[in-house]
Amino acid sequence: MIEREDVGTDGRIAVLRLAHGPVSAMDLELCQAVTEQLRGLVADPARAVVLTGTGSSFSAGVDLRRILDGGPDYVQRFFPALAEMFQVAFELTKPVVAAVNGHAIAGGCVLAATADVTLMADGKGRIGLPEIKVGVPFPRIALEVVRYTVGEVAYRRMILGAATHTPADAHAMGLVDQVVDPAELTARAIEVAQGLADKVPADTFAATKTQLRRECLERTARYADEDATGIALWSRRATDGWMARYLESVTRK
Repeated sequence: MIEREDVGTDGRIAVLRLAHGPVSAMDLELCQAVTEQLRGLVADPARAVVLTGTGSSFSAGVDLRRILDGGPDYVQRFFPALAEMFQVAFELTKPVVAAVNGHAIAGGCVLAATADVTLMADGKGRIGLPEIKVGVPFPRIALEVVRYTVGEVAYRRMILGAATHTPADAHAMGLVDQVVDPAELTARAIEVAQGLADKVPADTFAATKTQLRRECLERTARYADEDATGIALWSRRATDGWMARYLESVTRK
């Protein structure tokens, strides 16, 4: 489900590859596995992290078929696990570089945005937040992650516009820091991660990253009650036909 390789000049850059089905769609098990891996890195000797995918996708976002099959009972377990994964990724105080190797849709986009630096392979991959078309809201932490990454105006446009973007357009809006030749993506991500680990003492990097992200995390805690509304709406969409119609419309394309 997640493949790890330790690389870099000192062997202490942890490359984590999402490898869950053909597009690493986010289900309960993947969210829990990512959370476990990232939590383990807190006390791990790894000095920095590269988060990437396999094949043509970084992650295609939430596995909507699992939502439809599992219904409200599944949503009650999945939604908190999704939010927890985003929060643990955003809170990790070690340097994190996302190497977006292809499509990063909805939750995949949010996970990429939790990184300190986001690289994306040039090509046909798309990145964005079409979640509102599915008829569901994001967990509060996801909103804060995107706001932190692209700013107040752009994040509203991204979420309400529900579009997906080319690598060049994502770079222009600040969602992606660099667009990289696909053949060089992993090597470049490792190079950036190594640079972040080498040029700043680990404790200084951790303290600074905590300062930068504190207000986002405080707002997440302040508005935690919103996630109850999120669970209710995801549960409704799992049974009222809206999500099923959306899934049918995108799978016909």
